[in-house]
Amino acid sequence: MTLKQVIEALVFASPKPITTKEIVAALRAAGEGTVDQEAKDFATSKDADVTAALAEVQTDLVASGRAFQLVERVNGWTLVSDPACAAWVRQLYPEAKPTRLTGPQLETLAIIAYRQPVTRADCEAVRGVAVDGVMQVLLDRGLVKIAGRAEVPGRPLLYCTTEYFLQHFGLKTTEELPNSAELKRVVLPTAKKEESAAVAVPETASQEPADEAPAPAGEPAATLEEPAPEPAIETAPVDDTPSSSP
Repeated sequence: MTLKQVIEALVFASPKPITTKEIVAALRAAGEGTVDQEAKDFATSKDADVTAALAEVQTDLVASGRAFQLVERVNGWTLVSDPACAAWVRQLYPEAKPTRLTGPQLETLAIIAYRQPVTRADCEAVRGVAVDGVMQVLLDRGLVKIAGRAEVPGRPLLYCTTEYFLQHFGLKTTEELPNSAELKRVVLPTAKKEESAAVAVPETASQEPADEAPAPAGEPAATLEEPAPEPAIETAPVDDTPSSSP
């Protein structure tokens, strides 16, 4: 048994992507309290040893022409089917139809991905149209999240991409986006300060009515008199004693 085989088995058996540190932890845990010399030897493996073994597994799978690959995602290493086999693999999941983004949604997502964190007003300045509905779709699908508030008047919300965005597009970081360094240097239009400022309404603002205007000088202030009580209507008592017939 080799370290490469053990690591390949860990990646295969893991129900989710597994990180290098998780692999090292599994190797160390297996070497504790055992008499197996191989397990003890593997328990001394470091992060660099595991990374090198993972690279060997990647090379072997590609060289052997297997229908699956070992790839590193933002949340760890995992085995995936070869994209060339997608037409056949998709037949196993006919109910799982891929959801596609529209042109405006992709444009807005690209602006956020390359310029994050960015305000909604800045996205609108680049696209020239409102993005309220588009932004809500991206939030609902988990591709975008709120990253805080900008330090400008009105404190508008800032938006950035999520970990799911990286997983969905097969990226480890946003630096792997196409032409990332070049496009990030391009000067884009930004929203004016007064456009990006949100109208802040204090939560403690009282909703009491405004005070009445004072009466003009020299005139007595008008007072509200209570209406006089209505006179009580007296009714004659009703004699319930039955009358005797003569």
